[in-house]
This record gives sequence, C-alpha cells and structure tokens, in this order.
Amino acid sequence: MIPNTMPVLEKKGDIILGGLFSLHDMVEEQSLPFTSQPPKSKCTRFNFRTFRWMQTMIFAIEEINKEGRLLPNITVGYKIYDSCSTPHQALKAAMELMGGEKSSEAGEKTCNESVPLVIGDGGSTQSLVVARFLGVFTVPQISYFSSCACLSDKKQFPAFLRTMPSDFFQVNALVQLIKHFGWTWVGVIAGDDAYGRDGANIFASEVTKLGVCVAFHRIIPKNRHQEEILSIISVIRLSGAKVILVFAVEQDAAALFDEVQRSELTGIQWLASEAWSTAAVLSTPKRYHHILQGTVGFAIQQANIPGLRDFLLRLNPSRSEAQTDPFLVSFWEEVFQCSLGAQTESQEKEGENKPPCSGKEDLGNVTNIYSDVSQLRISYNVYKAVYAAAHALKALKSCVKGEGPFFQRSCADPDVIQPWQLLYYLKQVQYLNSFASEIKFDENGDPAAMYDLVNWQMNPNGEIEFINIGKFDGKTGDVKQKLYIHEEIIFWNGNRTRVPSSVCSTVCPPGTRKAMRPNFPVCCYDCVACTAGEISNLSDTIECAKCPPDFWSNAERTACVPKRVEFLSFRDTMGITLVAISFIGSFSTCLVVLIFFCNRTTPIVKANNSALSFLLLFSLTLCFLCSLTFIGQPSKWSCMLRHTAFGISFVLCISCILGKTLVVLVAFNAKLPGSNVIKCFGPSQQKAIIAICTIIQVLICTVWLLIAPPAPRQLMPREEDFIILLCDEGSYIAFALVLSYIGLLAVLCLFLAFLARKLPDSFNEARLITFSMLIFCAVWIAFIPAYISSPGKYATVTEVFAILASSYGLLGCIFAPKCYLILLRPDKNTRKHLMSKAPSSRF
Repeated sequence: MIPNTMPVLEKKGDIILGGLFSLHDMVEEQSLPFTSQPPKSKCTRFNFRTFRWMQTMIFAIEEINKEGRLLPNITVGYKIYDSCSTPHQALKAAMELMGGEKSSEAGEKTCNESVPLVIGDGGSTQSLVVARFLGVFTVPQISYFSSCACLSDKKQFPAFLRTMPSDFFQVNALVQLIKHFGWTWVGVIAGDDAYGRDGANIFASEVTKLGVCVAFHRIIPKNRHQEEILSIISVIRLSGAKVILVFAVEQDAAALFDEVQRSELTGIQWLASEAWSTAAVLSTPKRYHHILQGTVGFAIQQANIPGLRDFLLRLNPSRSEAQTDPFLVSFWEEVFQCSLGAQTESQEKEGENKPPCSGKEDLGNVTNIYSDVSQLRISYNVYKAVYAAAHALKALKSCVKGEGPFFQRSCADPDVIQPWQLLYYLKQVQYLNSFASEIKFDENGDPAAMYDLVNWQMNPNGEIEFINIGKFDGKTGDVKQKLYIHEEIIFWNGNRTRVPSSVCSTVCPPGTRKAMRPNFPVCCYDCVACTAGEISNLSDTIECAKCPPDFWSNAERTACVPKRVEFLSFRDTMGITLVAISFIGSFSTCLVVLIFFCNRTTPIVKANNSALSFLLLFSLTLCFLCSLTFIGQPSKWSCMLRHTAFGISFVLCISCILGKTLVVLVAFNAKLPGSNVIKCFGPSQQKAIIAICTIIQVLICTVWLLIAPPAPRQLMPREEDFIILLCDEGSYIAFALVLSYIGLLAVLCLFLAFLARKLPDSFNEARLITFSMLIFCAVWIAFIPAYISSPGKYATVTEVFAILASSYGLLGCIFAPKCYLILLRPDKNTRKHLMSKAPSSRF
C-alpha cells in the first residue's frame, strides 16, 4: 500500500456500499515538509458511539444478505473509512471511495473500484465537503447525522440525501417550544461549524418573527480556548437570560459546560439541539448533573433494533474476521485500557505504558456507550439509510424492459450500476419498515421530521435519564399543531409546575405602557405609567388609549370614568363664602331700611330724599340677592335669570343714585327759591327718570333673551379631569350692551356728583356719591380683564365678587355716614345743624 493510504474496513460483494464514520474525534497533522510526499496524519480520541454506528451499518448489510428477500441472489459488500471528524480527512476518504490508487503485490499501482453509493458522513461540516465532491460524479450520498439546512439546497448538493431531519425542522420545534412556555429573552450559543452556525442563524431568524429577542449570539471556538469561553460565561451573566440554546455537537457543548461548571454558573434552563440532547458524554459524568438537570431538547426518533446488541458484543480480536478490521485494535485497547501486542514507538514516546490484554476480555461485562442500545437514535438512522439503499437497488433490479424511467423507457443495466440511475431510484424510495416508520425522501432529499422531546431527569440513584415527554411531528400540515407535550417537564429548578421566567423586562401591568430602551432589542423596555387622560387595560400595551372627551382615567389608569363636573356650587367653600357675604349684605341693607324707616321724620332722612333712599336700598337688596343666581348648577332658566337680574337691578340702583345726584345738583344751583328748575325735578319727574333708565335696560335684556339667550355650556379641557359647567352669554354683543349701559349711567352719575362735590356738606351727599361711584367704576373696570383671564368656575366667582364688592361700596359710602349720625350723633340730626352751614343767599 502506498504511503498515507487510509485504513479501510471492507467486505466483498456484488454491490459495494461506501461508508464514512468519524471513528475518532480529532486528527493531528505533522508539520508540512517541502517534499514530494504528503505529511502523515494521526487520528486520536476514539469515539465508541460512532463505532457503534459503523457496526450498525455492517449489521444491516449482513441482515439484508442473510434474509435475501430484498436482494435475492445478490450480496452487498462495504468499504468503510474513518473521517476523523475533520473535513479534509472526510474528503480523502471520499476520494478513496471514488477509485483511489492502490498497490498490488507486484508493486504496480492500480485504481480502486468506485462505489455507487456512500452512507455518511456524520457531521454536517464533513458532509458539506463530501457532498460537493460526490455531486460532481452524481454519486448518491445518504447521511445519517448531518442536519445542516444548507444541505437541502439541491443546486449545490444534487446527490445528497439523508435520514436525519434538516435543522430547519428542528428549529421549528425549538421555536414552538419557546413559544409554548412564553420565553421572550433567549440566549444562543453555537458551535464553530456548519451545523452550529447555520442552525443558530436559522433559529435566531425564526424566533425573532414571534417577537422573541435573542439576548446574545456567541460561538464556541474550535480551539476551545478558555478565555474565549469565559467571555461567553460573562455575557450570560450580564444578559440576565435564563433560557439558553446550545446548538453544537457534543464535544463543543462539553467544552462549554466544563467552564460553566468551573464558573459555578447555575440557574440556567438549557435547551439542547439534537446533536447533544441524548449525549452520554455529558449525562454520564456526575459533575454536570447540577447544571444540566432539567435540560430540554429534541432528539430524533429512537427504535429497538432486534439482535443488534448481540451483534455488537460478538467482536473479539481473536476472531478470524478481526484480522481484517483496522479499527478493532484501537477500539479494544480503548475499552479495556490494555495493549494488544508490543508497544508502538509512538506509544513509548508518549509514555502510554498500557498492560497487555489477557485475551479473556468480554464486551458483555463492560457498560459503555458502545453496548448501550437503550437510546438507538443515530444508529437507527444508519439502519434506515442502509435499507433505503437496498430498496433503491431492488427497484433498479426489478425494472421491466420497455417500462423503465429513463430515455426511451429504458432500464438501468443491473450488472453495471450507474450512480445517477441509482440516485433516481433513491428519490423514489417509499416503504414502511418493520418499525412502522415510513421511509421516504422529499424533493430536497430530506426525511419527514419526527422528534422526541426529551427531558434530563434525575433518578433515585442520582443518574440522569432521558425521559420522553412529548414529540414534534413534522408531517402535520399546521405548524401550530406540530408540538405535543404529554408529560410534565422538570425544569432546572427541580420543579414541575413553576416554569422559569426568561424575559429582558417584566410584563407591564395594566395602567402602564412599554417604553423602548434606546439601543436595546424590542424585548427590553421600561414600564411607564399612562399619562392622565389615557388608559391601558391590558398587559404589555405598546400605547395607551385616550379617554373620550367627557371621560378621564382613574387613579390606576386602567379605566375611563366620567369626568367630575365643576361649577360654583352651594357646597363649595367658595360658594358658601359668597352666599354668606351676599346674605350679610342683604341683611345690612334691610337693617338700614329699618333705621331709615324708624327715623323717617328726622331732618337727615328728609333732607336726603327719603323716597329715593328707600328705592335705592330696595335695589341694593336686589343687587345683593342677584349674586345668588350665579351659584349652583347652571340651567337654562338660571342662566337667563342671572344676567337679566344682574343688569336690571344694577341699572335700577344707579338710576336712583343718578336721581339723587340730579336733585342735589339742581337744588343747590337754583338762584331763587321756588324756581321752575326745581319743579322740573320733583318726585314725579325723579320717578320718571328712574323708570325710563330701567325700562331701557329691560328692553335690552328682553331682546337679548329673544334673540340669543344665555344657556348652560360645558367646557371639556383635554388635559383636565373635570368638566366645567357655566353659562354661555349667548350674544356677546347683548352682554356688552348691558354692561356698557350700566357703565354709562355710572360714569354720568360720577360726573354729576363730581360737579356737586363742593356744595355745603350738611345739605348734600354728593361727596358720598362721588366716592361710591369711584369704587363702583374701579371694581367693574378691574372686573373685565379678571373675568376674561379666569378659568372655569373662577370666572363666575369673579363676576359674583364684582357684584358684591360694588354693592357693598354703594351701601357703605352712601348710607354708612347717615346711619352713624342717626345712631351715634343724634345731636347733629337737627334742622338747625343742617341749616347752619348753608349760605342764606341760596335759600
């Protein structure tokens, strides 16, 4: 054999099937020399599980040959190579299967016979390289463990098929699992290979469509450098994610969990991809139990293959067929930690001084991954791959001439099988095996996806068991109905009922909304209380809803309640105060009336025109009482009454004062006693003036009420929690006329009183009227801007205050001095005293 020729396990037959298995987990290359010969490589770290897969292929082939039903009178042989879990070793093995060189006994170099079909390889990274190479020759390849979704691309890999479901289906299963438990903040850790990277990328893309956020996405380096893995641990701690998917092969997952265990990182719900969801490498050492208990993952379907265990235990180096098995020695020495034959030079250099094997070793006495047939999952895939190839060969051999699928309905030559013809029949394979599983490939060369949902649970002996708690059926049409969970899951916290929570932010309760954090994923947000006037009655609301104009939010911001109605009420402190002031003013006016009536014959009452004084006091009483119409809930009648009562009562009051002013002014300016001028302003004329002035105001108010009367109106500020009830003036022009008319009479009265201010003090009240009119005008001039700027009910308060202030001003300035003289200085309430200061020429 030429240098660097790869070891091969082969058996002759009419039809030879190729096989690729990663019997070692890694390969060591020698330094590259600048010679014509390629460097030699060495595979290390024997894999018992993969060796069992290889033996399963041999078992299936021998079962087919023994039974003879599928391929009568035809024997199937095999050529199996070790790909050492590396792409370049897998490619070298594939080249050997396609007719690599070999040396004859005479030293001549010849070509190996190529195989029409290859079963393998296991890893997706190796299969990618092999599939590209075999695709050039259209040699069908059936992988039993390559799940990368990229291999479904028939443009790149036209001859690739597999009995392992695509990662696309596994990702769907994982997404449904995450959706089922309501996890929205999930971390993703992937292996640095085609399987890990592609699977994790598809998962991140699909899970994002459901509104789930990927907390982080990290890669386990192939060199397993401790600092890089520790950085992953640090990211896990900082993210706060409690659910983490590890999409990697078992060797990469083991490197990660070694650091997790050393870092004492606990409290994580691990999700396993199918590559390590039932890995004995992780479940057997008890050091991982406290961190991996409760792990949930999907595993491909398992089956119990009758007779396989006995077939596996048949191996023994002393058997004759073992002499042609180049892998048996490494397997035997690794299982029993002994040495078959003399120590090799490399073993001596490495210090591996293993004791010699006794020859009495029995595989049945050893419990390891190889002999454990309780979880036959990948082995079952190998078994199905061999039988799929056998069914394709049967269909090819059974073709009837003239009814074939090829050019001019021809059949394939059964003696010289062309790989592309065998590939055609493989794509048509569809049968129900002895385990009631339907075997067929879709248009992408993928099988129907069927997964078991497994949960890592601790048994009473302190050992991890893989418990089937559900399944994912990829054959159903509706994606939402694919996941079935028929048993309770034990989570990392050892609890069956309390599902771990993994969210970046807690659920926003009703009354709040989500406020996204800048530069964070959409799952990270703050809960902000709805503003006043807005509500949210559901959890995790993005926006708060505004209440209708006449409603407002309650204190919890969860419901809209009617706005409180606000008006100047008799129950308000302000309303009660104004009512008290109004009644005090009315009572004071009535008290003055009583004083004047009891002293109506005294000179001071007679001198100040008692008739007009009583009419003025009556009008002042009306002014005080009309303020009460502004208090209370506005209605149609109260709105009309308050403005008309106010306008008419004040005009009556000012008219009386105007009449008194005219009498004083005319009386003291007449040159002769008994003058006709005085007669023109007698009692009848005074009453006429008062009546005319009042009737004008009555007419203005009547027209106002007929055309555009005041009416109640609601003011609903959007940013306030109350509705203001007030009286709308109806016609602002009419309201302005009423005020202007009152102001005109007040200004006229002030002007006349000002002219009479220097007349004898004892005979006239001009000065008192002047002061009262000044107060009156000042109050109402200040009222206008205050009324316009006052909000809500305070505009009404301003108007009532102006009414009461001006009424008190008139009552106090005009009648307080007279009551003082009547009650406290009766000595001055005499005709002599009143006439003493009057000039004689004026009378």
